[in-house]
Amino acid sequence: MTESYTIFIDFEFSMPQKKGMPKDFYPEIIEAGIVVVHNNEIIEQFSEYVRPKAFPILTSRCMEFLSITQDQVNAGISLEELVNRFNGYNERGKCKVVTWGNMDMKVLRDNCRKADLPFPFTGEFVDLSMEYKKFFGDQNQTGLWKAVRDYGKDGVGKHHRALDDALTTLHIYRLVEKDKQYLQNSATTTIGDRIDLSQLLNKFAL
Repeated sequence: MTESYTIFIDFEFSMPQKKGMPKDFYPEIIEAGIVVVHNNEIIEQFSEYVRPKAFPILTSRCMEFLSITQDQVNAGISLEELVNRFNGYNERGKCKVVTWGNMDMKVLRDNCRKADLPFPFTGEFVDLSMEYKKFFGDQNQTGLWKAVRDYGKDGVGKHHRALDDALTTLHIYRLVEKDKQYLQNSATTTIGDRIDLSQLLNKFAL
């Protein structure tokens, strides 16, 4: 029997300076957070910085926004190492990838293409932000931490840290799935649920 895994992923990306950046600049993954779930249990957490290749020097805007340093990123793994890790998950069994928004997979796909690496995933993809939007009937997509706070819960750790955001995505996923099951299992109340028909029949039999 093939094992199945759900992988919650969040990336942080390099960012251009508002002025003076090359026209061919594109965002690269600089931090990866991964949470692997099997049989509803977390079996693995992974957090690592990733060295950008095309534009290795981070902008001051990026470092300030993400509270990240050049030294941290320089000490990170390569994109090839990250992709190899994802390939390892595929070898274990069937993978479903869950992200908040579609940007993570778009950037991963683009980074792989530019680095001449095969895109590692072939299974199901879930954009949880769209699932959340459809489930609650929102007109606009909601930010990750606003969504968890709308549930009356707190996010995990610090926003814009990849592993913390991946764990928060898992948290919301479980809340939404629980609500879906509740709605599916809720049957319409009938009059028989509200009164004891046996007592009523005995009353009229007297």
